[in-house]
Amino acid sequence: MDKATCYHCGDDCGNNPINHNDKNFCCVGCKTVYEIFSSNDLSYYYDLQSAAGASPVEVEGKYDFLESQSIVEKLIEFNDNGTQIINLYIPHIHCSSCIWILENLNKLNKGINSSQVDFPKKTVRVTFNSNNISLKELVVLMARIGYEPYISLDDYDKTKKGTDRSLSYKLGIAGFAFGNVMFLSFPEYFEVGEFWLEQFKGVFRWLMFGFSLPVVFYAAQDYFISAYKGLRSRFLNIDIPIALGILVLFLRSTVEIIFDWGSGFFDSLTGLVFFLLLGKFFQQKTYSYLSFERDYKSYFPIAVTRITSKNTEENTQVYDIKAGDRLLIRNGELIPVDAILINGNAKIDYSFVTGESEPVDKKSGDKVYAGGRQISSAIEIEAIKSVSQSYLTQLWSNAVFQQDKSGSFQTLTDSIGKRFTVAVLTIAFVSAIIWLIIDPSKTINVFTAVLIIACPCAIALAAPFTLGNMLRIFGRHGFYLRDTQTIEQLAQIDTAIFDKTGTITTAEKGNVYYEGLELTSEEESLLKNTLRSSNHPLSRKLYDMLAEQNIVPLEEYEEYLGQGIKGSTVTDSVKIGSAAFVGNSEINNRDSTSVHLSSNEQYKGCFIFQNQYREGVGETFKTMSRDMELAILSGDNSGERANLTKLLPEGTPLYFNQKPDKKLQFIKSLQDQNKKVMMVGDGLNDAGALAQSNVGIAISENVNVFSPACDGILDAKNFKSLYQYILASRKAIKIIKLSFILSLMYNVVGLYFAVTGQLQPVIAAILMPLSSISIVIFTTVATNLLGRKLAQK
Repeated sequence: MDKATCYHCGDDCGNNPINHNDKNFCCVGCKTVYEIFSSNDLSYYYDLQSAAGASPVEVEGKYDFLESQSIVEKLIEFNDNGTQIINLYIPHIHCSSCIWILENLNKLNKGINSSQVDFPKKTVRVTFNSNNISLKELVVLMARIGYEPYISLDDYDKTKKGTDRSLSYKLGIAGFAFGNVMFLSFPEYFEVGEFWLEQFKGVFRWLMFGFSLPVVFYAAQDYFISAYKGLRSRFLNIDIPIALGILVLFLRSTVEIIFDWGSGFFDSLTGLVFFLLLGKFFQQKTYSYLSFERDYKSYFPIAVTRITSKNTEENTQVYDIKAGDRLLIRNGELIPVDAILINGNAKIDYSFVTGESEPVDKKSGDKVYAGGRQISSAIEIEAIKSVSQSYLTQLWSNAVFQQDKSGSFQTLTDSIGKRFTVAVLTIAFVSAIIWLIIDPSKTINVFTAVLIIACPCAIALAAPFTLGNMLRIFGRHGFYLRDTQTIEQLAQIDTAIFDKTGTITTAEKGNVYYEGLELTSEEESLLKNTLRSSNHPLSRKLYDMLAEQNIVPLEEYEEYLGQGIKGSTVTDSVKIGSAAFVGNSEINNRDSTSVHLSSNEQYKGCFIFQNQYREGVGETFKTMSRDMELAILSGDNSGERANLTKLLPEGTPLYFNQKPDKKLQFIKSLQDQNKKVMMVGDGLNDAGALAQSNVGIAISENVNVFSPACDGILDAKNFKSLYQYILASRKAIKIIKLSFILSLMYNVVGLYFAVTGQLQPVIAAILMPLSSISIVIFTTVATNLLGRKLAQK
């Protein structure tokens, strides 16, 4: 880690980093939290939680129900060989400090393997070893550090447990108080001299004080809590100036009515909290709407082969799978549902789910879990429940597969927000001091107006709303991305590398013919059953072409990346792949793509493929070549060089006979030259290159292979729109920058009126959420217009 980077939070340490155990920290808070977890000493953290109102002591018997195996089975998502996974709802997740603590649970107990927080949903997905820590002990541990999970046994109903109406209650109370305080303030506004109004002025003022109490101590409590946590962690969050403004307004107003100096600022105070909560309510509702709309779970293009009652095979979308359906899982395919193994030799790689790479052998009758990848010959399973899309897609975000591909814009947003808070506090205090000298009566107005008008929330909203909406729009057009950071990376691409077979060529079209010795019926049967287990585009093409054969279980199946596949029964074996792989390196068809075959180590012949390129390949490459470098990186021979030279822009580099490791090294060599590389492949032999690239895009025709090595999946029929997606990503980043400028202009204008004493706090309280709303509207409208243009291409 860079010496100038904080080991805890990753922020820039500046010129004076705090060094501890050869690690640099930006502040004492970061060093303290690190010491807590590195030493597993929770006593200090317990003290902090107790001060915040959380009890570190377990209520006797509260979690005893988690000792029941039947209850645990309902709550656990995955349970195999002692490894268990559970998704827990944590209502108390509020900020980045909460995320950091919950994602470092493994430092508190060695039985916890990993934990991953989904902040918008306030859930944490924990992988743990039940031999070392039980579910009850895990929940007790989380409760003791102040993050007690909410567990519902009503079928573990996630929609019910996720309902939180506290913001609505707070908004209602603040609105009621604001309306009444404004009504009671009318005589003060218009200086009415009626006797009875003057007579009861003191009563009106104390009534306003009474209405302000629930607003300050209940409706506004989240701002005080957040500000306190920020200060405790030595982190200046955007709630600090807001909480300070509310506190100053309340104290000043209370003092005024006690000493009968005036009516105070209770109207401004209640109005401030009301409009802040109104803006927060709008942001929450809009974010929830966008989160649902952009959630690729509902249209994620994973398909699977289902075996019908007539013993035929058909492709079906995973969300159409029902309990009792019989499914065919080939080598490399993901198991989409919890199921029972019917036949075949199952060797399941559960690293998607648990992070453990050691495969698990299963026999007929054993239970297999969704998320496991079959790494041997084809197997047949029977689904015991319908698919859970949310479970499948969250595997893609598993920390095991996260690459260091984060863009700079989100970091820039956080950085701006932090520096902005410092600037706002400085301007507020300096302005207050100046006005204290010039005109003390305006000091409080100026101080509170600056704190509210310059809140950086609008800046923080720009990136998530813009990129979140673009994620949804891309999904509607057959381009499914891992997360919003991928859009940022896509906008920076300057080099695009393409695989050939299955990427710019299609397996659905083109002719195949066989040259060589005639195959016996036994050889054809073994060939067909071996191809049945493979997912390579050429294997699938051959499998569809060959005549129907009886299904014969393979004794052995193995796939050699970049070379070929091997299948065998008790008496016979077959190899399909390159000429060298099957044992005859002297034969090599240089004029076209070919797949060679040997039976029992005897060379038989080859299948020759006439390549059919995807629609719009030439035009797509021509437009992309205008502002980025292109290259073809193929594992096939150079027989297609002449055709590719005619099809692609002049001077496009063509690399053939590239093994998977060579593809990865080629990508890395470009990155060493400071290139931002996008790799487009079929997700099989290109997995290493896809993972190494800045953005890895897998082209899918019949999508039945799920690869976490890629950052996006592109529907093959939308290949010609690939460059338009890149342009749209660049325009999305421009929208973010325009949002920054818009927010900055608003703050500059607002600060002018605030510092000069011309802006009342209640007006500032109205303008602050309006600025956030304007950013949300601007980014949503701009991205939707961008999406319409994308649809017209």
